[in-house]
Amino acid sequence: MRPKPFLPEPIDPPFIRDQNSGLVWHRSAMRVLYVDTDRSQVVYHANYLRYFEFGRAEFMRDANYPYKQVEENGYVYPVIKTELSYHSPLRYDDLMYIHTRPAAIGLVKARFDYIITKAESGEISCLGSTEHCAIAVAGGKPVEIDARTLQLWRDFPK
Repeated sequence: MRPKPFLPEPIDPPFIRDQNSGLVWHRSAMRVLYVDTDRSQVVYHANYLRYFEFGRAEFMRDANYPYKQVEENGYVYPVIKTELSYHSPLRYDDLMYIHTRPAAIGLVKARFDYIITKAESGEISCLGSTEHCAIAVAGGKPVEIDARTLQLWRDFPK
């Protein structure tokens, strides 16, 4: 089933608003490397998770809370669940936009949502989400999400 069209409208770079849903997304750009493709000359399916990570890391960096600082503050957020749906393949040298937004947050879990589109056509290539669990670096046990991450979710543009 085809997803609804994604109609991004720039609001305050690097943020855009989808005209269909009204949701705000962080947008980063990336080009497909040759190494990301498989024998059928399209992006290998697992590489979309790498693109999600790139979008997430760029969002956190732009929010002035890069992962390096998260770790220095004593936390890691490993992925505990992924969801992906593929709609239109990306090929070598395609420019893509990775749209990322903090979606849901609980006591120890946080979820990011993603939309990857082809930059030239706006066509949706992949939709997905990643769920993460807050873990204390010291001890390696699940803990409550840190205050700075909670604030990041609260401050994300509406």
